[in-house]
Amino acid sequence: HLLRTAFLQQGFNLSEVTEKIRTSLNVRVKVLSMTDHIVATKIKTPSGVMEFQEYFVKRKFQDPVEDVTYEGASLATPAPGVIPAIENADVIVLCPSNPILSIGPILAIPGIRDSISKTSAKIVGVSPIVGGRSIKGPLDRIMENLGLEVSPFGVAQLYKGLMKGYVIDQIDRSTVPKITSLGMKVLATNTLMDSMEAKTKLARETINFAETLA
Repeated sequence: HLLRTAFLQQGFNLSEVTEKIRTSLNVRVKVLSMTDHIVATKIKTPSGVMEFQEYFVKRKFQDPVEDVTYEGASLATPAPGVIPAIENADVIVLCPSNPILSIGPILAIPGIRDSISKTSAKIVGVSPIVGGRSIKGPLDRIMENLGLEVSPFGVAQLYKGLMKGYVIDQIDRSTVPKITSLGMKVLATNTLMDSMEAKTKLARETINFAETLA
C-alpha cells in the first residue's frame, strides 16, 4: 500500500503502478486494475459513514453495517485492457472473495458487469461462505446486517445473471436446489484451502467444472 501510494503521488495512474509492481515481483500473469479513477468504498454504520480502511482496519469491522456504497464508481470507466480481457476469456472465475466489499466495487464500474453478462466465457464462482460462516473477514455479519441469507445461496443471488456454475463446499449440499433455481449448475466439493495441495485441487476442479458448462 505504501509503495502504491508513493507511485500515485508521483503522478502514475493505477494501471501503471500495478504494472510496475507486477514486473518488480516477476509475476508472469497479467494483472489489471478495475479502473484508473478514484473509487472509494463507504460503509454506513450506526456511528456514521466510514471509509473502508477505518471500518476494516481501525475498527476491525466490529460496527453493524447498514449500507455499502462505492463512491465515484458511476463516473469511472474500466481500466485499459479490462473489457477486452473479459470479452476474450475462455473461463472467468469469481473467486471466494467478499462479494460486497471486494468484488462489488469491480462490478459497480459501468461496463464491467454488463461485459461479464454478455461474454462467451464460461463463468463460475466459488462460495466464500461455508457452513453459514465466512472463512475469512466480516462477510457473514455484513450479509446478516443487510438482511441477506448467510449461505452460498445468499451469495449466488448477488451474482444472478452472471454465473453459469457455482462451486460450494460439500457441507452446504442442502443449498443446491435453491442455487440451481437461479439457473446455475453446482459443484459441491471441499473448498477449504488449508494447504497448497488443497488450493491446487480446488483450482483444478473449478476449471474442469467450468469447462463442462454449456
